[in-house]
Amino acid sequence: MYKLFSRLFVALLLALPWLLCAGCTEQQETRLTTTVRQAESSPPVEEPASELLLSQRAFIEVSEKVTPTVVNIRAERVREVGRVNPLFEEFFGDLFRGPRSEQRERSLGSGFILSADGYILTNEHVVSGAEEVKVRLTDQRVFPGTVVGVDPKTDIAVVKIETEESLPAVVLGDSDLLKVGQWALAIGNPFGLDSTLTVGVISATGRTDVGIEDYENFVQTDASINPGNSGGPLLNIYGEVVGVNTAIVASGQGIGFAIPINLARQIADQLISTGEVTRGWLGVSIQPLDAELAKSFGLDRVTGALVTQVLPGTPAERAEIKRGDVLLSFNGKPVRSVKELQLLVASSALAKKIPVEVLREGTRLTLEVIIVAREENTVPVTQVPETDAMPWLGMSFAESGDGVLVTEVAPGSVAANAGVQPGDRVMAVNRHPTETLTDITRARQRIRLKESVLLLLQRGDAHLYIALPAED
Repeated sequence: MYKLFSRLFVALLLALPWLLCAGCTEQQETRLTTTVRQAESSPPVEEPASELLLSQRAFIEVSEKVTPTVVNIRAERVREVGRVNPLFEEFFGDLFRGPRSEQRERSLGSGFILSADGYILTNEHVVSGAEEVKVRLTDQRVFPGTVVGVDPKTDIAVVKIETEESLPAVVLGDSDLLKVGQWALAIGNPFGLDSTLTVGVISATGRTDVGIEDYENFVQTDASINPGNSGGPLLNIYGEVVGVNTAIVASGQGIGFAIPINLARQIADQLISTGEVTRGWLGVSIQPLDAELAKSFGLDRVTGALVTQVLPGTPAERAEIKRGDVLLSFNGKPVRSVKELQLLVASSALAKKIPVEVLREGTRLTLEVIIVAREENTVPVTQVPETDAMPWLGMSFAESGDGVLVTEVAPGSVAANAGVQPGDRVMAVNRHPTETLTDITRARQRIRLKESVLLLLQRGDAHLYIALPAED
């Protein structure tokens, strides 16, 4: 009896692990069936709204059709850097100027294929100053890129790659037809993440006075745009390119800007044809109106551009535009700001009669002007110093004939506490030279979150560095 009991006990011990494992398997399968949908079970929502399914299908189709036309652009630059602390160089001048060394910088951006023979549209700041450009397609093939031409005033550039086979090309839409609230899709390479699709809406059109480029007419969108998206396409729901993604508001979320494709296409056509851009010139100095000026000129709202000077021998003088005229429309399009008039004139056809509506002493007149090509040495459209509309760290800026000046410093601000004074000339931000408000804006966009800011200022005949803590 004892031997029989012992054998049964041993057999039970040997079988126990198998029984335990069997129990674990059964328990595990039971637990998983509550969290993982099996083929024979139904999803929590069996019939999503048809509108959602249609939108999802449209996004998938746009991505599948357009993504092969979007490229990754890698640009490499070489810049000289000092081996000695710049504070010593600034203080001692040439007596303490140390040896220089070369440093290679790489930047990533996006672009899209304009034509099957390899022309690619991107931003000027993506390839500016690059000694080597590499273009990678979505199939991971890499080609050397040649910069055909750049236009810093609109931030447009064209790159060419050589290949024996036809490439997939985008379809360009009409940005003049955009409406606020339309779907907007962005494809690019944010932070080097290839072929990223983001979705939003058109938030605004015709954005000027943003302070990013010399000629502005931005499409605003809340589709996510991040570093690396620059140069990529902004698309409508039909998969047509309606803009070139170019900038974000670093201090905000959901505020991105794209160059309208109608403007980009006009610039690209000239760059491909001649390698440079020709713009129209009117020959006036103008200033914006405020509420008081508008009222004094008989306007019921702030609109138009006030002529302060007509230069001799110019298209404006030949068209009999006078000082004190308020330019209300140009070629049938309303003039709402100085920047808008600047773009309308620059983009207009040359050697053709263009109607211009003016308000002169309470009377509306329509004149005809023949625009000529703008030369580099011509007087700018406006001679009124332009003020930055977005104060930064307590500082406001304005362009002068000698760079960018600090016009105001808010009491108690970060800049005031660091010792910045009105009248200081901003020579560099984080060692990037600044000569225009556009340079200030670009320097602000380069600054990462919680990064401190190093200003190089000129105060009288002296140069000094001032370090500012990052914004909260």
